[in-house]
Amino acid sequence: MKLLVTGGLGFIGSNFIRYLLEKYPTYSILNLDAKTYSGNPDNLADLKGEKRYRWVWGDITDPRAVQRCMGEVQAIVHFAAESHVDRSILSSGVFVKTNVLGTQVLLEAAKNKGIQRFIHVSTDEVYGSVEKGTSREEDPLRPNSPYAASKAASDLIVRSYGTTYGLPVLITRSSNNFGPYQYPEKVLPLFITNALEDAPLPLYGSGQNVRDWIYVTDHCRALDLVLHRGRLGETYNLGGTHTSSNRELVHKLLEIMGKPASLIRTVADRPAHDLRYALNSEKIQKELGWKPECAFEEALRRTVEWYRTHRPWWEKIKKLPRFKRYYQKQYPTLKPALAK
Repeated sequence: MKLLVTGGLGFIGSNFIRYLLEKYPTYSILNLDAKTYSGNPDNLADLKGEKRYRWVWGDITDPRAVQRCMGEVQAIVHFAAESHVDRSILSSGVFVKTNVLGTQVLLEAAKNKGIQRFIHVSTDEVYGSVEKGTSREEDPLRPNSPYAASKAASDLIVRSYGTTYGLPVLITRSSNNFGPYQYPEKVLPLFITNALEDAPLPLYGSGQNVRDWIYVTDHCRALDLVLHRGRLGETYNLGGTHTSSNRELVHKLLEIMGKPASLIRTVADRPAHDLRYALNSEKIQKELGWKPECAFEEALRRTVEWYRTHRPWWEKIKKLPRFKRYYQKQYPTLKPALAK
């Protein structure tokens, strides 16, 4: 099989590419990625010389760039997205352009090409804050941030192409991912790398916001199953193995790293900060036999060790002026790590 993966230089996309190439020796992957601030060629540096993999520099909002990638592609796995809530609050326009228009451009090219499968990778945030219980696939979408709204819009566009044009689409919605190669502005890699530098860990508000966590390898396994066996036109929730408040999470992390709680700094909460996300994953468990295999604490220890042993990877990012500018704008009361 020949696949087009969009956003494959990002965190989940790069892990998925590596996972698929290792599992399926006859597969080849074309990676369309615009190399934005979080798209990092270093994420797949280990694939240099791999004949079954090629990266094409291009924007999913550009129909010509997308069309050039169609070739003999049989399936598309669509990761490419602006995905950081805080950035969407600071500037929402690029989120609408990339996540909504970009998805429509891909769908149109897939329709014209006659793609066999189109997997759209989405998020639990489209359901909005869940006071109690868990979100099911048929629940209404109630996004509260510009990021979540742009993903909900793209979900609906994907659905419409399946209904209107008969495009073989599938949608996945996962909980919070963590693991190797995650851009260090996201909460866990930010906390881990700051703790490694004995720098403050910025905790929003009361820290009582609850999230569900899934190790990236478990997410890749689920996407593999959906790609090959998922029912066309369906949406699948991909929940994790651990639910906790952000405050509980940061204390567990510091305990694992042997770092003091005094590193925690309370910062002003972000606007419209959803209190709780929770996914019901019974559908994919019953239909495809998937469930997370990586126990949370063990996966968290693995993740900490990865960042501990890959300092050049994240130090290079955190030394960039654009990272420092973002950090100082987002956390004005904190001195940025690696400021010297």
